[in-house]
Amino acid sequence: LVEIRPMPQTHEELRLNRYIALCGIASRRRADELIESGKVMVNGRKVYELGVRINPQTDRVTVQGKPIKQENAKIYILFNKPKNILTSMSDPTDRPTVGDFFKRVPYRVFPVGRLDWDSEGLLLLTNDGDFAYKISHPTSQVPKTYLVKVNGRPTDEQLERLKRGVSTAVGRVRALDVQRIRRGDSDNYDWLRIVIDEGRNRQVRRMFEKLGFDVMKLQRVGIGDLALGRIKKGEFRVLDPKEAQKALRSKIKYQ
Repeated sequence: LVEIRPMPQTHEELRLNRYIALCGIASRRRADELIESGKVMVNGRKVYELGVRINPQTDRVTVQGKPIKQENAKIYILFNKPKNILTSMSDPTDRPTVGDFFKRVPYRVFPVGRLDWDSEGLLLLTNDGDFAYKISHPTSQVPKTYLVKVNGRPTDEQLERLKRGVSTAVGRVRALDVQRIRRGDSDNYDWLRIVIDEGRNRQVRRMFEKLGFDVMKLQRVGIGDLALGRIKKGEFRVLDPKEAQKALRSKIKYQ
């Protein structure tokens, strides 16, 4: 896990392992291992001492032969977005935004895709434009998994209808898969899991509205093979690049 803290003032020195971590290369512990193994150079000279301090503005640091800079680091963040938060880094009308949770992050990250104001769950943020494009573009067909609470009990036939496709205000859409996962304590609601590979405006809500049901709660819990896990609402963690790539893969092949 990469530690995220604000970059110190321009001419303040940093411990080398912390600087490597801030650049998104490795955790501090892993940075120490890289230093001890002679894979880190400062101004062209190998460094083995863990306590070495550097000035990010004037010293040139390479890890395994590659120069690193904070502004060049790719970072991938998994965030559990609460409801009633705008998926934007700022808002001219001063509504609460995702950006409010990342003011102390020393990277210019942006959301990958979006979650509606009244939806919650897994949201990725990054500064990697290629990665964001692959996740978001319809041609990538990356599956997104949601837990949905609806005000009633859809029949099995109605759920099959979602898999065949329904016409909505945003066009004809379908579910890759939809399963009932829990019955409510009364006939008033059901919990379902639905997987789609598009991201049209309020798509899941519109699909259930087509069947005559209102969505009472909508939580995204997966993108590709990347799962939300136990991250609490309003909290986030940094993914290493390999883990982030799970969002572009899916072990399950949908019909």
